[in-house]
Amino acid sequence: MRGARTLGPNVRTLALRYVLEDVPRLVASLAGIAFAVALVLVQTGIYSGFVRSTTLLVDNSDADLWVASRAMSYLEITLPIPYSWVAKIGAIDGVQHAEPLVLRSAIWQSADGTLDYIRVIGFEPAGSTLRLGASPEALAAMRRGDVATDAAQLASLHASGVGARGTIRGLPARVAVITRASQPIVSPTFLYTSLDSAVAWTPLSLNEIMDGQHGSGSPINYVLVRVRSPGSVDTVRASIEHALPGARAFPRDEMAAITRTFWVERTKIGFLLLLGASLGVFVGGIVVAQILYASVNEHLREYGTLKALGIADRSLYGTIALQAVTIAALGYLPGLAIGVAIAFAAAAGRGTPIEITPQGALLAFAVALFTCVAAAFLAVQRAVRVDPALAFSA
Repeated sequence: MRGARTLGPNVRTLALRYVLEDVPRLVASLAGIAFAVALVLVQTGIYSGFVRSTTLLVDNSDADLWVASRAMSYLEITLPIPYSWVAKIGAIDGVQHAEPLVLRSAIWQSADGTLDYIRVIGFEPAGSTLRLGASPEALAAMRRGDVATDAAQLASLHASGVGARGTIRGLPARVAVITRASQPIVSPTFLYTSLDSAVAWTPLSLNEIMDGQHGSGSPINYVLVRVRSPGSVDTVRASIEHALPGARAFPRDEMAAITRTFWVERTKIGFLLLLGASLGVFVGGIVVAQILYASVNEHLREYGTLKALGIADRSLYGTIALQAVTIAALGYLPGLAIGVAIAFAAAAGRGTPIEITPQGALLAFAVALFTCVAAAFLAVQRAVRVDPALAFSA
């Protein structure tokens, strides 16, 4: 036992020597782990960014309540409600401000004839509850026919920037404001415009087609409500639903949660991202397992010598586990750098939000560590079964 204890530091030194003695093999190991780490970071970052982006319209509002039809499934799937609800809700005790929101689909045709499927968001630019990453003054100055859109969507619209023109349903439209962080990943291009423009471009009723104005029976999608006191949200919510039996009033957080849940649970996007991350872990694990196994085979005589000197099997396990942990730590750093670089490039080039969070980074490190240790466990079986007599064979 005393001999085994004195051999401990030598075993650790041996483990590190085995890792560093073959530089090309070490580079291959680190490349495999870096690939797995980067893929896990990017996939989890895409998932986080995707989930957050689905609720940007809700998150970018100061509304305390979103009033919708009781049949609403999530933000972009709901039945129309009458415009007259705006005045009725505004008259309810505790309501400070109520404004309509229209969300409809249309086709944008750029000046060069290119088409793009769009989502028209009709709101009140002056004094709106929406915050779109643009100055309130710029939004308030929007005239009929003006639109605001996210900077990342200019290429889709074939628009050069502010002043670019196109048509929607044959009527002129002009990019007047550039917004930031206002475009969901999976949705069509969002164009924010005034209610009048939204009605003219995407009519749903005969009176809208004829005069382009909202009448008392014209359909909208939501009423955004600010309450006078933050503590009265539940009371105002109950009053709205009592006054309008066909309505549901959702607090902003609940509205966002409903939308996130829809995309996560009722689509296959989360599963596909998880599958991609799992593939990266599998590939990285295979690379490390092969390299560690080859290293064990090449040093069987040394392991046989250690066994002949009475080294315990657990020390051999520790030797190879230390190699695995070293490879995991060294491979994690370039993988982290690659993942962050990809996220930055995606955000800068296409406005795609890949969120590298501290939780995601810790998860990637845990994955790298688990992968390497699992690979080491498979490789160490050969070392602990080696015959000590091998040390003395020719």
